[in-house]
Amino acid sequence: MKKPVATKGTTRVMKTRIKKKSGLKESSRRWLERHMNDPYVQQAKIDGYRSRAAYKLIEIDDRYKILKHGMRIVDLGAAPGGWCQVAARKLGSTDEKPLIAAIDYLEMDPVPGCVILKKDFLDEDAPAKLIEALGGPPDVVISDMAAPTTGHRRTDHIRTTHLGEVAADFAISVLKPGGHFLTKAFQGGSENELLTMLKQNFKTVHHVKPPASRDESVELFLLAKDFKGRKDPAAEPELNPPDA
Repeated sequence: MKKPVATKGTTRVMKTRIKKKSGLKESSRRWLERHMNDPYVQQAKIDGYRSRAAYKLIEIDDRYKILKHGMRIVDLGAAPGGWCQVAARKLGSTDEKPLIAAIDYLEMDPVPGCVILKKDFLDEDAPAKLIEALGGPPDVVISDMAAPTTGHRRTDHIRTTHLGEVAADFAISVLKPGGHFLTKAFQGGSENELLTMLKQNFKTVHHVKPPASRDESVELFLLAKDFKGRKDPAAEPELNPPDA
């Protein structure tokens, strides 16, 4: 997918400027101005996507072909739902036959073809509830989870890497053989354990920075393709929690 441009036909999209006397801090004013003039933000409004993040998944899939019609998918950290929208279209998921189970502790409006759990993925019973909602093991696990930022770059990196490790552990425990796993990461060098885990369990691992990810952002994605399968199926973790 080519990067959206801020023009359509011969009509030029006017650049929005936030007045310096708007009452906002200078850093907030600059962020808001950049966001409002972002071509991906503008294109998302035109295409009906809930966030510019939808184009990250579109661009990754355009290159690596991880989403196919009829697959089952788990979406971790799904709010506000842009990735769900993209996946539902790619998979042909409908309310009559939902192929996507999504989870987030934030409120999220319904997405056609998607079963949404309002729950923290780190809750002990979350994995079992996701598989129950999906009706079976997934072909793909995607995660755009990121820890709330503290402003301290190293701390934010470590916390998001931890979420990636938890998501990877879940994916390895539930994916079908040959399945794929996609997770957000931050550039910074503390994801070695995560990379080791992925390389041991998938045939290939790719570092991906889609065009929709801002150049100045340390964000990137790790894509692990072709899950090798669990060595001892009898030792797979119990997905149904014991009765209380």
